Amino acid sequence: MLVHEFLVKSARKWGEKAAIIAGSRQISFAQLDDDSDRLAVEFQRLGIARGDRVAVMLENSIEFVIALWATLKAGAVFLPVNHATKGGTLGFILSDAEAKCLIVQPQFRLRVQEATLQAPPNMAVIWTKTDDGQANLSAILAQPHTRPTDTHLIDQDLALLIYTSGSTGKPKGVMLTHHSVCNNAWAISTYLGNVPEDIVLNVLPMSFGYGLFQIITGAYTGYTVVLERSFAFPAEVLKQLIKHNVTGLPGVPALFTKLLELAPFEKHGLLRLRYVTNAAAPMPPRHIAKFRETLPRVQIFSMYGLTECTRVCYMDPARLDEKTASVGRAMPNCEVWIVDADGNRCGPGETGELVVRGSNLMRGYWRRPEDTAKALRDGPIEGEKLLYTGDLFYADADGDLFFSGRVDDVFKCRGEKVSPRVVENALYECDDIAEAAVIGVADPIDGMAVKAFVVLRENAEMNVLAIRKFCAARLETWLVPKFVEFCQELPKTESGKITRRALRERLASEKEGL
Repeated sequence: MLVHEFLVKSARKWGEKAAIIAGSRQISFAQLDDDSDRLAVEFQRLGIARGDRVAVMLENSIEFVIALWATLKAGAVFLPVNHATKGGTLGFILSDAEAKCLIVQPQFRLRVQEATLQAPPNMAVIWTKTDDGQANLSAILAQPHTRPTDTHLIDQDLALLIYTSGSTGKPKGVMLTHHSVCNNAWAISTYLGNVPEDIVLNVLPMSFGYGLFQIITGAYTGYTVVLERSFAFPAEVLKQLIKHNVTGLPGVPALFTKLLELAPFEKHGLLRLRYVTNAAAPMPPRHIAKFRETLPRVQIFSMYGLTECTRVCYMDPARLDEKTASVGRAMPNCEVWIVDADGNRCGPGETGELVVRGSNLMRGYWRRPEDTAKALRDGPIEGEKLLYTGDLFYADADGDLFFSGRVDDVFKCRGEKVSPRVVENALYECDDIAEAAVIGVADPIDGMAVKAFVVLRENAEMNVLAIRKFCAARLETWLVPKFVEFCQELPKTESGKITRRALRERLASEKEGL
C-alpha cells in the first residue's frame, strides 16, 4: 500500500467528514483529496517526477497537510523543514536533498533569500500567498480539479525525507519508504486503539515525525485532527480540548508540565479525552503520577521512538502505575533487544545499546553511506539490517525497557535533537569567547536543556543574557543555551581536546554532594 492511498480511501468512505480543523477553518477528507490533486498536478507541470524531493517550510496549517498529500500523489518525496530553521541551515538542506520545489510562507522570505544562495539553481518556490504575481498556492488551489498522472510507485519508493541533526552537527536526511510509513501508521494506530470517531489535537510541529504521523494515522484511521501551531499557550490547548471534544492528545513533557499547572480539570469537562501520548523525551515519573491523579480515566502511553524508525515501543497504560519510568515493550511487528559494547545481548538490569528490528526502519541516511553503515548493521537473517539506535537502555526481568541515556553527546531538547558542536560553533563566532563546550542537562520542562560552559577572553565582559541573545540570532530556538556557566578553563584530554564527559561527571558529583 502507498501512503497517499490512506487519504483517497478515507475521502471515499468519509468524504464530508472534517479531516483537519485549524482555527476557524476546516477541510473535509473529500476537499483535501481534491486540493492535493490540484497541487500534485502543478508539481508534475513543473517537471517534478517520481523520487524528486519537495521541501515544505510551513507552520502547522491546512496548507501543510495539502502539500504532504500532493507531494506523495505526484510520486515525489516529502521533505518537511521546521519553520524556525535559519537561512543557512535551510540552504544546506535544500542543497543536500537537491530539492526541486520549496513551499513556504511569505513571512520567511528573508531566510529563503539567504537559503537560495546554496539551494539548487532551478528549484521552484511556491509561496502560500503573494501579491506580486509569484507562484501562489492559493491560486493553484483555485484551479479546476484534475487528477495527477500515475507515477507507478511501489512501496519500496521513498515517501519521507526528514532531516535530523547528527553528531557531526550537519543535518542528516532520514529516508523512510512508503512500506515503513504504512507499517508504522498501522502499528501506532493499533496499539493506541484509534477509531474513526477519534478527534486528535496536534500541537506538535509537523516538521518532525511525531507531529507528522498524527496526520498520516488520521488519514489511515479516518479520524479528525485539530491543529494548533504550538503548545506555548497551555490555556489555549485546554480551550481546544474542550471546544472540539478531543479524544487524543499527543505531547511532550514540556506540554504536560504546563497543562498540570492548570489542574484540577473537573470544571473543564474533559469528558471525551481518552488518551495522551508522550514521546521525544521521557516524562518524569512524578508528572505521570500527577497526571494519573488528576485525570484517572485517561490512558497515558509512555513511548520511545526516533526519526530513524518513527516509533519503537510503548508502555501498556494498564501497567503504567507499576512502572512509571518504563517505556514498555516493542510495538506490533517490531523486535528489540539490548547489546553491550561487544555486541552481546544484555541480561536483565544490564545497560547497553538498544537494537531494533522490523519494517519500521529507515532505508538509511540520504547520501551518507558511512553514517548509514554505522546505524544499520547486518542482522541474524542474511541480507537484513538492524538499527543500532545510539541510545542506552536496560530491561527488567519482565522485558520492560528503561531509557538510561545516549551513547554519544547528542541529546533531545523539546523533542528536537541537539548537536553540541552546532551550538559550540555558534559560540565560537563571538570574538569575546575563547573556549566553549555544550552538554545536555536534565530539565523538568525541556526534558534535556542546553547548557554552555564558556571561557571568556581577557577583559571581555559578556553576561548570560548577551550570550543567549548572540546565539538566538544564529541558532534555532531549541539550540539556544538555557543555562550558561562561566569558567576559568575547561577540562581537556591529554591531546588538548575539550572533554564534555568530564563536565557531565563534574555536574553529577556536585549534585550528589548537595
